[in-house]
Amino acid sequence: MASFSRILCVIDPTSKTQPALERAAWIAKKSGASLDLLICYYNEYLTSGPFFEPAKFAKYREHALGRQKESLELMAAPLRSEGLNVETTAVWDKPLHEGVIRQANELKADVVFKDTHHHSGLNRSIFSNTDWNLIRACQIPLWLVKPGDAAADPKIIAAIDPFNEHDKPASLDHQMLQLGKSIAEDVDGDLHAFHSFDATAVIAATAGAGTAFGPTFVAVPGIEDQISESHQEKLEEISEQFGISRSHAHLASGLIQNELPALANEIGASVVIMGAISRNRLRRLYVGASAERTLEHLECDLLVVKPEWFQSPVEMEVSDAD
Repeated sequence: MASFSRILCVIDPTSKTQPALERAAWIAKKSGASLDLLICYYNEYLTSGPFFEPAKFAKYREHALGRQKESLELMAAPLRSEGLNVETTAVWDKPLHEGVIRQANELKADVVFKDTHHHSGLNRSIFSNTDWNLIRACQIPLWLVKPGDAAADPKIIAAIDPFNEHDKPASLDHQMLQLGKSIAEDVDGDLHAFHSFDATAVIAATAGAGTAFGPTFVAVPGIEDQISESHQEKLEEISEQFGISRSHAHLASGLIQNELPALANEIGASVVIMGAISRNRLRRLYVGASAERTLEHLECDLLVVKPEWFQSPVEMEVSDAD
């Protein structure tokens, strides 16, 4: 089964390079998916004011969107000549993340591609506020693209949590692994599974009630080995279900924000798949602090997947955009 059938790619009209478009087109060619190019445009000076009638502002907005549509068509032309099915859309909407989510819903897209920008003071890319808002609120898979060419031998890592220690439903692991398997098949790549655990936290949970000065830790011979063995067994069990070999099932003892980026760099990962959840459905906009630190330290692309029950808090009707 192909990974995606309809891809929505967010175009940055202020940038000369479009890493997300390059990656989205690559996946579209491999998977046979159709490709939608989107510009969400908004200019507060073309909304209202004392000098022009509302009809004038509407005309100026229409003209501005027409120019954006023209630029999209220029990007689409060479892709169409290669046989891709490409549509273009320019909409007047704000803020950007809400406009993207509304269009993803309208177009019934399977995934959203968006690039991240390189920070001149750091040897990595950083996420913008728009990126974080999409991570928290976009209901469909979100592929955040870092600068760089697609690898000839892509490696995909699905970061799973078989013990659901972070309130993550087990079904989300299956979603990520199935999606990773489909992508790997499309691009002739390799799927890896990753799981990390913090042994000190588990040992602390087994400690006695403690005193006013802190918990009382009871040394249990071999407990760390036992913990590692149980996690390894669970990781291999779920990996086997998706045809992942033992050599591609990676277990690490330590914090995920340290261990996952290290593995991604070690094997030269093209994309890491992570689940974004909240502690409960009422706080569905938030991802954990450790997850946020992990996301920022990845040098490769990131694919964020939500649980099937997740509903975006973004209103599907455009409001206050005029």
